Amino acid sequence: MVRAKNDDSAYVGRFLAVVADGMGGHAGGNVASASTVLDLVHLDHNGHGGSAGTHLADEIQTANSLLSELVATNPQLAGMGTTVTAILLEDRTLQLAHIGDSRAYRLKDGVFEQITTDHTFVQRLIEEGRLRPEEAEVHPHKNVLMRVLGDVDASPELDLREFDAEPGERWLLCSDGLNAVLKDRVVEQVMRESKDIRNCVDTLVDLTLAGGSPDNITIAVVEVIEAEDDDAAPPAVMPPARQAAGERDRPSADAASHGIDDDGLPGTAIRADVIRQDLLTRPHILVGSAALATETGQIPIVTQRSTERRAAMMLT
Repeated sequence: MVRAKNDDSAYVGRFLAVVADGMGGHAGGNVASASTVLDLVHLDHNGHGGSAGTHLADEIQTANSLLSELVATNPQLAGMGTTVTAILLEDRTLQLAHIGDSRAYRLKDGVFEQITTDHTFVQRLIEEGRLRPEEAEVHPHKNVLMRVLGDVDASPELDLREFDAEPGERWLLCSDGLNAVLKDRVVEQVMRESKDIRNCVDTLVDLTLAGGSPDNITIAVVEVIEAEDDDAAPPAVMPPARQAAGERDRPSADAASHGIDDDGLPGTAIRADVIRQDLLTRPHILVGSAALATETGQIPIVTQRSTERRAAMMLT
């Protein structure tokens, strides 16, 4: 059984993939994840001038500031937060930014590995030698997060890494609803044996649901592929869907978010026309609370400055 309110959000496009798992308050988690993901959508392009990593980190910090603005205007959202795990491709370089306990895995050159480190209380105990990994799985505080975006820290510490990207490698981004049920060896087997990423996502979701996940499950799988010389116009996108992509190396992607429909976004809301118009110009998959926010014409927003900033980003 999954939670009645889906606090997860995810976006996958030509160059950007991000998964966010919100938490806090009756409805704060969905606001935090949706706002954060939608604030990053404008990064989905290949023209960062060699500064993709800096842009990704800066925009996540800006998204964090906007969450504080939301709380200032809507005190009932106090304590809300969200994890963020994002990858941004620029030419043959892939940038990763991470905070929280969502995860990124990579399958490259036959090697499968967890790239991110969970920012949890039990992971800290493991690193300090005070807890064995197998004990962490049953620890009463295994879900306590030490680092997230939200209204607690004005400048939260992000894990930032850079990788060389090569055609054929696969990346998996997921909320903790996946690894709470499936062992890494099972995830690895599915990643290796799935002929295409659509099948990979479907299989992982089915296995997690069959295992009785107590949480929502959001999974994005990205495969770096060689760009074709003449890129045809991308097909319309309906999640989950295979994606066309852009210049040089490009990711094709699949994603899914499983949960029951949300109960709406609280506080000040504006029509999502600017965001929707921007999304129409690019092949993408948007799922979870972020998708609900755009479909209903509501995006969590708090000030005119924030509104203008969003519009400016979407039109850049």
